[in-house]
Amino acid sequence: MIYSQLSSSELLNIHSLGELKKAGYRSRSIKQELRDNLITKIRNKGNIFPGIWGYEETVIPDVERAILSMHNINFLGLRGQAKTRIARMMVGLLDEYIPYIKDSELHDDPLLPLSRFSKDAVADHGDHTAIAWLHRDDRYTEKLATPDVSVADLIGDVDPIKAATLKLPYSDERVIHFGLIPRSHRGIFVINELPDLQARIQVALFNILQEGDIQIRGFKLRLPLDIQFVFTANPEDYTNRGSIVTPLKDRIESQIVTHYPKTIETGKKITEQEAVVKPEQKSLVKVNELVKTLIEQIAFEARESEYVDSKSGVSARLTISAYESLLSTAERRALINGENITYVRISDLYGVVSAICGKVELVYEGEVEGPVIVAQNLIGKAIRTQFLNFFPDPEKSKKSKINPYAKVIEWFGAGNEMEMPGDMTDREYMARLKTIDGLDDFVDMLSAYSDADEKLFMMEFALHGMAEFSLIGKQSLDQGMKFQDLVSSMFSGPGDEDYDFDEDDDDRKPF
Repeated sequence: MIYSQLSSSELLNIHSLGELKKAGYRSRSIKQELRDNLITKIRNKGNIFPGIWGYEETVIPDVERAILSMHNINFLGLRGQAKTRIARMMVGLLDEYIPYIKDSELHDDPLLPLSRFSKDAVADHGDHTAIAWLHRDDRYTEKLATPDVSVADLIGDVDPIKAATLKLPYSDERVIHFGLIPRSHRGIFVINELPDLQARIQVALFNILQEGDIQIRGFKLRLPLDIQFVFTANPEDYTNRGSIVTPLKDRIESQIVTHYPKTIETGKKITEQEAVVKPEQKSLVKVNELVKTLIEQIAFEARESEYVDSKSGVSARLTISAYESLLSTAERRALINGENITYVRISDLYGVVSAICGKVELVYEGEVEGPVIVAQNLIGKAIRTQFLNFFPDPEKSKKSKINPYAKVIEWFGAGNEMEMPGDMTDREYMARLKTIDGLDDFVDMLSAYSDADEKLFMMEFALHGMAEFSLIGKQSLDQGMKFQDLVSSMFSGPGDEDYDFDEDDDDRKPF
């Protein structure tokens, strides 16, 4: 609030400069406004950036320090790290309403008129100058930096149509058409992907950041603009598409480095918050925590994969899209089979391949393998990693006198095979898993599951995990997977996509 003694409704009843003065209005810069409101939030233990997870001890304290220091900010980080979202949430630290001279292009402070229009209005009408109120949501401007952005777009230019309409010479400053930055006076102005802005355009920002003024077409015009600048940049842009010119970097007081979630649990919070889950999906598809963990593990594996360009990054949008696709895969199966409810399956993970392919940028080796194969490999590695959190290490079990996997391995070794189509009914799904000798007892031996659906899920998880550790063979089919003896899978036809991990280098390779 601007006045502690007045409510928002009372403020909005002030319509003239004289009434504003009587109310005790005092001007302050936007940086001071952000600082004051942040101090109040911190003292009141308020949540300044709700919904931002994983930055509590890193990025958010840096942002708070920058605001307290009244700095312009540059968020430096890979794609999908909430840089723009944090910038947008800074609006919540602004006053709900601020007064401005009615009809002024730059939303001039009534006590500190800036534009020619506002100065003339105050000179002509004095305390009767009309006042309007600007909501904080209207004090945010965002511009994506692209190579075609011009100085006129950001700063402004002479408008010949305005000159002709008002019958003014080009020497009159009233013929100026202000760009986005002057129109953001008393607000937050964000430039996304700053390195993509041409160097000569970046140079045009020097004076605004350092001196607070602008220059347009040689006009002797000084506008001490009051703006909180926020920039975002991808560190890879410094070498790939462009760079931030050194004098401009020098003028941005705080550079804050963002990062991806450091834990699976943080990633799950973000995905659960951002994923769009339809009401009918919530009632139709039952989901457990393990499959949510596997979705996050895919992103972690992608960020470490030799096939994925680590410099490009793996956005949190991958897990969000993958989770949405996972639910849709299970939903589609239920609709096909006419079932009113279904439990998610491990095989549903392979329905998210399309969501993964568009979210990772591959290096040359990955391009050779192909995006679909790389996506399948990432799913396999995620299963392999999480498998060890629930089942004994297969490598250690091989050396143990009692191998818990032995009965299942022997069943497949006897020449048995099991096809697992992706669109099986729940009844058929259960029947096929129960057919595999030793699988039921193996899962029961490790843990008791009160939920029959969860037990079936873990039985399928055990099959996929055993295949990833080369205890049994796994072969991709057009409509699902086929599990068989490891030796038999080695002699699959050349068109079959059968993969295993090489024990030496831990990379998935075709047999």
